[in-house]
Amino acid sequence: MGRWEPNARGRLQQAALELYGERGFDQTTVAEIAQRAGLTERTFFRHFSDKREVLFTGTEALRELLVRAIAEAPDSAAPIEAAAAALTAIGGAIPDREFSRQRQAVIEANAELRERELIKLASLGSAFAGALRERGVADLTASLTAEAGMAVFRVAFERWLTSDGRNDLTGHIQESLDELRAVTAGR
Repeated sequence: MGRWEPNARGRLQQAALELYGERGFDQTTVAEIAQRAGLTERTFFRHFSDKREVLFTGTEALRELLVRAIAEAPDSAAPIEAAAAALTAIGGAIPDREFSRQRQAVIEANAELRERELIKLASLGSAFAGALRERGVADLTASLTAEAGMAVFRVAFERWLTSDGRNDLTGHIQESLDELRAVTAGR
């Protein structure tokens, strides 16, 4: 094993996903992940605090992106339009459908990971509502808009994972937003 090899983090993520898919999350050890990636356990722990973090790394970056996109929306933007800007930004930050499919399959196969995913989504929803409140949006409106935004994201993400690939995640988000607008307009 060389002292330094490029893309250790990416190799560890790919090795972990492969092993989780082959053996299951609970049956896979950090040592096996590191070995599959051609790295040491020490290198693994430089990049991830535990084997769950391989699946949940980047949550803080998504939260920051969401909050920044809402803050940078034009002052004249309605809450749902600020939410749309945030969702579009998030959609552009998750470009790898195959990695996302593999990740989701591992999460769906493990109750503890499903719970962690729900906690992550709730945390994003809280940040969403908080960012809207920072724009001066009333509490109830901010909460409802954030919940609607998170519902749009979940539906779009699921559709993207199961689609034939003609649309990227941002396209699915836009379609889901359009459908929400149609529903609320009574069409």
